Amino acid sequence: MTTADVQVQEIHIPTDHQATLAATLLIPTVDVKAAVMIAPATGIKRQFYQNFAQYLAEQGFGVITFDNEGIGGSLDGRLKQSNASLISWGRYDMPAVLNQLIKAFPNTSYHLVGHSAGGQLFGLMPNHHKLTSVFNVACSSGRIRNMAMPYRAKAMYFMDVFIPLSNLAFGFTKTSRIGMGEDLPKQVAKQWRDWCNGAGYIKTAFGNTVQTHYYNDVTLPAMWVNSSDDDIANNANVADMIRVFPNMQAITKTLQPHEYGLKHIGHMKFFSRQNHVLWQLAVDWLSDRA
Repeated sequence: MTTADVQVQEIHIPTDHQATLAATLLIPTVDVKAAVMIAPATGIKRQFYQNFAQYLAEQGFGVITFDNEGIGGSLDGRLKQSNASLISWGRYDMPAVLNQLIKAFPNTSYHLVGHSAGGQLFGLMPNHHKLTSVFNVACSSGRIRNMAMPYRAKAMYFMDVFIPLSNLAFGFTKTSRIGMGEDLPKQVAKQWRDWCNGAGYIKTAFGNTVQTHYYNDVTLPAMWVNSSDDDIANNANVADMIRVFPNMQAITKTLQPHEYGLKHIGHMKFFSRQNHVLWQLAVDWLSDRA
């Protein structure tokens, strides 16, 4: 297969939440098949997706990656002063990134690759209708009750002990200390805790902290890919999250690592260079809907 040369541009994207997001555009030197925004998991910087983004761009897709407000290059000032939240990520960050993607690659189709939170939150996007399809990876409600022991005990400790104590002591959640991505703004971590302790993740906030949303309006086709060795996005939690999108055309696929010659995929390693054999799944999905 012939691959395209790729130009890389570092850009900044203003949002309606008085924030500026650090982002990376990957521009093929051929006519683009379609354009893709890669929406990150909670607390994960855009560099984590760089190899995957490069692969998509080499196949002829225009791609944008970004850091959510308060994360990586999108942290402005001290983290304890950040008012970013999961709600603001979906309501302000993701729409601004999609608008930038459309500006960078006009007159094509637009697609979301969502990793974990990146696939959970797009029902908050007022411009979600500009997307043609979604390819979600390890995206689920993350409901603690549906996790198996002993991982459930670890999750309960993290959510119900570590997050509240860290927020109280530092004014933010020191997730980097325990190897769970970047440190998190306190409202991000608090909402994460609250939503994972109920059914349907963000659905627990409907009519409360979430008064306006578009989850019922989403009708596009979406592939939901998880792995059999993912303690968080297990089949029960994937189904729990899909129910929050009642009109979505959802298809699910549970990967068995050994079928791809892999030892582990879990929650994070779909995007690992060592697991690049999996990336053709995304290319095939996007190509069929370009």
